Amino acid sequence: MKIDLLIKEVQVFNVYLKRFVPGNVAVLDGRCLYVGQRGEETFEAAQTVEGRGRYLIPGLVDIHLHIESTMVTPHTFSHGIIRNGVTTIVSEPHEMANVFGLEGVQEMIRASEGCAADILYAIPSSVPSTPLETAGGEIDIKHIDALLQEESVVCLGEIMNSVDVLRDPDCKTNRILNHVRSHYPKLVIEGHTPKKLVDLELARFMFAGVDSDHTEQAPASMRDRLANGMFLEIQEKSMTPDIMKMLIEEDVAELFCFVTDDVMADSFVQDGHLNHIVRKAIAMGMTPERAIYAATYTPARRMQLHDRGAIAPNKAADFVLLSDLEQFTIDAVYKNGRLAYEAGAPYEQAEAVRRFPAHFYRSVQLAEMTAADFEVRIEAEDGTHPCRVMEVVNGTTNTNELHKPVEVKDGRLHWEAGPYGLIATFERYGKNGNRAYGLITGNTIKRGAIATTYSHDNHNLLVVGHSAEDMALAANTVIADQGGFCVVDGGKVIAHVPLPVGGILSEQPLDEFGPAVKRLREAMESLGYEHYNPIMSLSTHSLPVSPSLKITDLGLIDVEAGAVVPLLVEK
Repeated sequence: MKIDLLIKEVQVFNVYLKRFVPGNVAVLDGRCLYVGQRGEETFEAAQTVEGRGRYLIPGLVDIHLHIESTMVTPHTFSHGIIRNGVTTIVSEPHEMANVFGLEGVQEMIRASEGCAADILYAIPSSVPSTPLETAGGEIDIKHIDALLQEESVVCLGEIMNSVDVLRDPDCKTNRILNHVRSHYPKLVIEGHTPKKLVDLELARFMFAGVDSDHTEQAPASMRDRLANGMFLEIQEKSMTPDIMKMLIEEDVAELFCFVTDDVMADSFVQDGHLNHIVRKAIAMGMTPERAIYAATYTPARRMQLHDRGAIAPNKAADFVLLSDLEQFTIDAVYKNGRLAYEAGAPYEQAEAVRRFPAHFYRSVQLAEMTAADFEVRIEAEDGTHPCRVMEVVNGTTNTNELHKPVEVKDGRLHWEAGPYGLIATFERYGKNGNRAYGLITGNTIKRGAIATTYSHDNHNLLVVGHSAEDMALAANTVIADQGGFCVVDGGKVIAHVPLPVGGILSEQPLDEFGPAVKRLREAMESLGYEHYNPIMSLSTHSLPVSPSLKITDLGLIDVEAGAVVPLLVEK
């Protein structure tokens, strides 16, 4: 029998038996034809690969991530994940939707055509994430209906606004949930389920149709989720010893998978992608079989991708050849039965076939700024007044609300003379010219300034600093670049990363962009930022669904209350 490819004498991971089985694999027309003991006596192969006892596993499947978190295009992202053994992803273009709405999602889909990896999509369900911000675009029911005509769309993306879902039956998110459940009852609905949701509130959230969570886990709330049948998508920040102990010891293999969610470009280049998560799980005591199962079969089944996630007849011939199981050392990656990556062989990124529309490179509608733009006018008598201060905390993207005394004189907040930095945000789409100010402390910078348009989820211009002059320079650098990051210290730009596509993406190859992001991270740290991920920490200061005090162009946001609160604390 003629076939395209025969891989001989490998240890094949059988997801159904959850163990490795020695044998051969035959491939025809991009799909697995046969897995078993038959070899060259049965098959006439156009190509034969000597397995030499190495391990053959399904291509990794990552069902919850945001390409925009890496700040590169789908073409670049695909090139990066293939060499890490990831052959299928489900990306939610939530960030591009916040900038350009429906068109942003559609252009991300178009930009994914022809990529080496299969890039499938989740429909952003929370754009804007709340009414407490001005974004560039919106996704509503009519846009969801349009996107469900796209072949690559496989689910409704994370439902983020749990406060309104539980509190307001007529809110936009509930309207979307009711529409999807009525018109597309088989569509997978993904969730952003804060760990505070337990017991009845968790049940009510699940009753509304949300049956998964990818957020940071805690043992007690995670046990509650598992007991209620919620599917958990475990990202690296949830891989604590107690969480991993529960996943290893409890019989919950069908109720979780591993995902990456947000991966910075520098760590992508240095550590890898979903393969890094699998390797870490094995190092923390999970068997290789269990870890691989959670990165192949359960994610594919969760997304109803029945043609992949396994090495078996009629499944896509997406697989990874490993020379070391414990270290998860990748020798080769095959996509649809063809060699896509081989360790030691040249692996260069080709030019992208498609660029984004011209107006995607002109999305920052802001005039040049001066130090006067960072003066904070306050209607209060001269003297010391209690103010709300955002406290940045290492180890989490959550922030705390502190109340601290700050001097007011001549109708201005004298923040530069005090111990707290200023955080400011400026609406950048030309819609209303909103701006808002707050104070910041904790594990953030102690001098200089940082500006960015990569600010979740609205992606307005966000500036943090201890000097109005430095803040203006950082802001103007970003505006001139049509988006990006800039770090300034003492009147000098010490790092800047342009993100000209929608103010959030670079078209640089990953191997060039990754080191630039590393230099950005180091520059932030040189100003005193103390955080496991300072870039993500900064960019989520404007995320109004992440506890507890955030800032948008409407003002300071009390996330728990779902309301704008004043800078001055009411006496």
